[in-house]
Amino acid sequence: MKKSIFTIVAATFLSVSAYAQIPNNSFENWTSAGSYSNPDSWDNLNSMTTGAAIYTCTKGTGGATGGGSAYLKLISKTVTGMGVMPGVAVSGMIDMTTFKPQSGFPFTQQPVKLTGSWQYMASGSDAGFISVYLTKWNSAMMMRDTVAKVKQNLSGMAMSWATFNINLTYLSSVAPDSAIIILSASGNTPVNGSYLYVDNLSFSGTVTGVKNIENVISNISIYPNPSTDNISIDLNIQKKSAVKFQLVDLAGKLIKEVNVGEVQGKYNATINTNGIAKGTYFLRVNANDAVEVKKIIIQ
Repeated sequence: MKKSIFTIVAATFLSVSAYAQIPNNSFENWTSAGSYSNPDSWDNLNSMTTGAAIYTCTKGTGGATGGGSAYLKLISKTVTGMGVMPGVAVSGMIDMTTFKPQSGFPFTQQPVKLTGSWQYMASGSDAGFISVYLTKWNSAMMMRDTVAKVKQNLSGMAMSWATFNINLTYLSSVAPDSAIIILSASGNTPVNGSYLYVDNLSFSGTVTGVKNIENVISNISIYPNPSTDNISIDLNIQKKSAVKFQLVDLAGKLIKEVNVGEVQGKYNATINTNGIAKGTYFLRVNANDAVEVKKIIIQ
């Protein structure tokens, strides 16, 4: 049973007071679960593999310079009846059915980058990664908007402790309310023996001004508004992106979705609204992870 966790989904994130930094960022705190231990505030697959007495997330002793007495060891391993289970840890909770992130931790800062120390090695053609997502709950759309993100694939090898810096790409200028970090020793097809060791995680810097924001969608014009049978949309996509339009009611229910494929430059689309109940809606324009929302009226 090979699964991966490489696509983040809209999920229920924790939303209480914001942490100043990443919980258990140096992996000093671990809690015993009987035959194994888990790093506090970080979920993993140990509960699934404990029946085979195999663990893909374990505590290393020592750690990188400037750290404490422990670090995180992620090793992809073959488990009978399951295939190769990836060495993965998520700063929150993992959905044990889909292996996708299910929650993160409260976070309201706008950092420039994620820093830390790592060692890693891929087996065969495997390649691990580190991903970060900052999100904010959109109460009008009843879903999470991506504020910033990054996915850093692990290329080559780092056979001794090395410092890394991973810059985030911002899709919005708003402050997030949640963050999630994914650490994985493997890619889409895990290979036995691939490993990633991590220590001293930290967010660094603060973005300032719109120059840090990736402006993908611009010059949106929607007409007629109010509309009866059709909505015309003019817009400009700054770089080639997979574009889709979503019509959503005030309760956040998806009424209609139109996928138009990859677009770059000026673009015009028409959405048929015939048969849709009269009322106020939101038109959500998606270009990769960039999103713009416009209010429309159907009458």
